[in-house]
Amino acid sequence: MPDKAEIMDENGIMRAVTRISHEIIEKNKGVENVVIIGIQRRGVPLARMIARKIKDVEGNAVPVGILDITLYRDDLSTLSEHPIINGTEIDFSITGKKVILVDDVIFTGRTIRAAIDAIMDIGRPRMMQLAILIDRGHRELPIRPDYVGKNVPTSKNEIVHVKLMDVDGINTVTISDMK
Repeated sequence: MPDKAEIMDENGIMRAVTRISHEIIEKNKGVENVVIIGIQRRGVPLARMIARKIKDVEGNAVPVGILDITLYRDDLSTLSEHPIINGTEIDFSITGKKVILVDDVIFTGRTIRAAIDAIMDIGRPRMMQLAILIDRGHRELPIRPDYVGKNVPTSKNEIVHVKLMDVDGINTVTISDMK
């Protein structure tokens, strides 16, 4: 299906990442004990972008990890007989840390629930916060992001496409109708 509209261009994405980064610094009174964990796939480049922006502002590097929630999904049996596992790479302790989970789009909240379960199996953070580039509504679980790049009210028949340079070769967010 062709895209109906561009929601964010590259500059819009960069402004959202900058704003989220500043909000993380402000809410946490700096970045001491803050770690950022991107949810596979497009949460990972977003997490790295946020970490780079925080380093630019604060002068301190924030550890970045990668979280694969595939095996924690409640719809795993409907995905595929052989789901693709991208791998979790968190080479630092999260126990006692302020974990910022990062993903591209929040819809029902089920991905975030799976991410919380996966994080709790790895360690016991002091707190978890959620940073999302696009909040499209339609929550099925009581999960609300702490940081949002853009709220985009959608119908359930629409799809939000986030494309990021590291994965897709372009930074853009578009919306289209389901097939």
